[in-house]
Amino acid sequence: MSIYNSKKEFNSEFISTSLVKKLINNQFPEYKDLTIKPVEKQGWDNRTYRLGENKLIRLPSAEYYSIKIPKEQKYLPLIAPYLTTNISKPIKIGNPSSLYPFNFAIYNWIDGVSANLLKFSNKKLEILATQLAIFLTELHSINNIAGPPPGKHNGWGGDELNLFDEKAKNQINELKNIINQSESLDLWEKAKKSKWDKKPVWIHGDFYFGNFLIKNNELTGVIDFGGIAKADPAKDLVIAWTFLRNKSRSIFKNKITYDSDTWIRAKGWALWKATFELCKTKNKASEYANSQKRIINDILTDD
Repeated sequence: MSIYNSKKEFNSEFISTSLVKKLINNQFPEYKDLTIKPVEKQGWDNRTYRLGENKLIRLPSAEYYSIKIPKEQKYLPLIAPYLTTNISKPIKIGNPSSLYPFNFAIYNWIDGVSANLLKFSNKKLEILATQLAIFLTELHSINNIAGPPPGKHNGWGGDELNLFDEKAKNQINELKNIINQSESLDLWEKAKKSKWDKKPVWIHGDFYFGNFLIKNNELTGVIDFGGIAKADPAKDLVIAWTFLRNKSRSIFKNKITYDSDTWIRAKGWALWKATFELCKTKNKASEYANSQKRIINDILTDD
């Protein structure tokens, strides 16, 4: 089996505890005696391992994801002082080698369990809604640090929705038999016509519940800032439909003081992502497919 897949990307099946051990021994021998354990529920972009008690190492699964590492190394230490919630703290950056072809990184370990491994009652979500709103308000309010605009480095997250117009319409049309096509297209048209006409703000860019760390029902950390940029804040607000529900969604929306146009664009981002995920899910009756259908329905029916 080749270490590269059909798309010439590094085959992530070859990322293992053994490989991590070799990389540490070769590039960071000061950590060679630390234990290495895979982190439960691996993401798509990176493979993550706990390194000793207070560090972790993340290896991108493809070259595209590796371009985000230098960006995190540069900007996370600058924005961290403005945030009351813990975020990833870069410690070391690893270099490409014959063992592994991309940059990789070592960060501090933040105690907590990924939110995608937990079940949340309405009451717990209501508590988290306030904490998430506080985090985004702090992040979006950082105004004295220059940063990169949206681009390839973050999948153009936070840029104008017009960039995704053709794909969004194709996705909606492909799903015409299982979602409300006319209402979806109408919402998309309204969203893409709206523009962020103020100065760009710092956004997380992938404000997804898998990047929230929870301990004792509290938000203890936000991780994976590969999508970070200075852009339209609407991109970060999709969590209102992808994670929150009922009263917690109302709490979040009331705590974040954006105008109706920004919320329309947020719905546009959420609709684009949910239709994308639903299109690529083969079994349209699966639990995951049904979760995307619920998101789409909530977007369309939410005031």
